[in-house]
Amino acid sequence: MQTVVINAVHGECYALAMEEAARALRAGQLVIFPTETVYGVAANATRLEAVARLRTLKGREDAQPLTIHVGRRDDARRYLTAPAPIVRRLVRKAWPGPLTLICEELAPERTEIAAQFPPEALSDLYRTGTVGLRCPEHVAAARLLTAAEVPVVASSANRHGRPPPTDVQMALRELDGQVEYALDAGPTRHSLASTIVEVRGHDWRIVRAGALDERIVTRLAQSVVLFVCTGNSCRSPMAEYVFRSDLTRRLNLSPEALARAGYRVLSAGTGAGQGASASPGACEEMRRRGIDLGPHRSQPLTVELVHQAERVYVMSAEHRRAVDDLVPAAAGRVALLDPQGTVADPFGGSASDYERCARQIERAVNARLEEFLDEDRHW
Repeated sequence: MQTVVINAVHGECYALAMEEAARALRAGQLVIFPTETVYGVAANATRLEAVARLRTLKGREDAQPLTIHVGRRDDARRYLTAPAPIVRRLVRKAWPGPLTLICEELAPERTEIAAQFPPEALSDLYRTGTVGLRCPEHVAAARLLTAAEVPVVASSANRHGRPPPTDVQMALRELDGQVEYALDAGPTRHSLASTIVEVRGHDWRIVRAGALDERIVTRLAQSVVLFVCTGNSCRSPMAEYVFRSDLTRRLNLSPEALARAGYRVLSAGTGAGQGASASPGACEEMRRRGIDLGPHRSQPLTVELVHQAERVYVMSAEHRRAVDDLVPAAAGRVALLDPQGTVADPFGGSASDYERCARQIERAVNARLEEFLDEDRHW
């Protein structure tokens, strides 16, 4: 057999060549293709003979499942019935990109993709009660995987135990004549394998270090909400504690489990000092609602806090301008907590002022919480 090498850089024959490689995949042939990390070799996951060829080629005829590669981030949902929040968050924030996810799936026959598989091929893919998923950030990989119109498994284009190839020549030195097609898109961007993360429930661990280090994965696995007022003694702490309390109840998690699941709820003030307690009026309003504001300590708004947060909710247009001035790039993540207008500062006011403020915050937090939860539902 002679391996056909296709130039996977845009040219006048690019579309026809990519469609030829996609047809080969559908037919059960093997294709070397580029990603942003290393070159891989792909097979039609629904064809047992193609998967067996890939395992033999790799010298890996063992029980270790191969990884599904998808051309679009949204395609991941077809392989999972009830993905954990951390899976949905990592898919939303890290894909396409150099991250492979090992996800629990105990009912593969109920997944959307199951209808495309013969039963034995489906059980081979999910044989350990998990499935590996990857969405490469490479235009040629995305086009091939999407055009194939079948589930595709892939592994690095090298023999087991050998270094993964970072260009097509390196891949062909080992696999030339043993695969039907090879897409050449030049050297890979990262020259490192993808990072593999296994997620089980609310816990995750790095199985293999790669292009993303643990610090980056930790940040991507978190969902941080930041509330901002002026002194961080009344409005933003009430919003923080109400949001956290409602979130634990909605997700049926303890505060400790909420933190393990990657949810962080914070507050800060544009003119706050460090370490002050919440105001007595705010503490009393929260106490009436069964929430203890005693542990709260104020902190000033910082660049680092804004960078951490996926969502920043402010009490007034003045606070919004302060956040924008501090981190202009965060403008798209900043919104008024109450879309209908300012949450007035009750500091120094009467008990009724605090009660009115707390009720407005509760209504606004309830609406914002629905938006927040929907973001993880619709991944």
